[in-house]
Amino acid sequence: MVETEKKQEKETEQKTVLKITDMDPKFKYEISKIPGAEKIMLCFQCGTCTADCPIARFDDFYRPRKLIRMTQLGLKEKLLSNDVIWLCSTCFTCIDRCPQDVGIAGIVRALRNLSVKERDMPVVFKELASNIRKTGYAYIIPGMRLKKREEQGLPTLPKANLESVAKLFDITGFSKTLEKEAT
Repeated sequence: MVETEKKQEKETEQKTVLKITDMDPKFKYEISKIPGAEKIMLCFQCGTCTADCPIARFDDFYRPRKLIRMTQLGLKEKLLSNDVIWLCSTCFTCIDRCPQDVGIAGIVRALRNLSVKERDMPVVFKELASNIRKTGYAYIIPGMRLKKREEQGLPTLPKANLESVAKLFDITGFSKTLEKEAT
């Protein structure tokens, strides 16, 4: 009996009450104008994307189908303020399996871009981007590792063209995004 009550409590916690004021009916049209997210309205919620998603297999909250439905319903604030949009690994399995060719990964990318533009991005992504800007690599490679590579006869790692990296960050406006987020 106690186990059943705990299960019911968990289900109740997971249910969210939506109000009509939470919905922005224009949001799906806004998203559909972003390259890669044009087919958002073609999704008929078959669930194939979620069934095949490797992230959904290991995370109880991440469901591509749910993200698409929330987008279609216009739950902009709930989507853009939720870190779940950053869980997608962009493996494109959802795109490969979608019978409607919706392009779910493109929609997730559009949601992330809007989130960065209107709000923030998770700290881990800021750190990775800053590392790329500084070194050309997502992770700063410790001197000990470089020394070990040399001792093992492995070739030296290629040097990044940091001038080109900086130029790319500037042209795309990502430098300003990183600076804005750092303040």
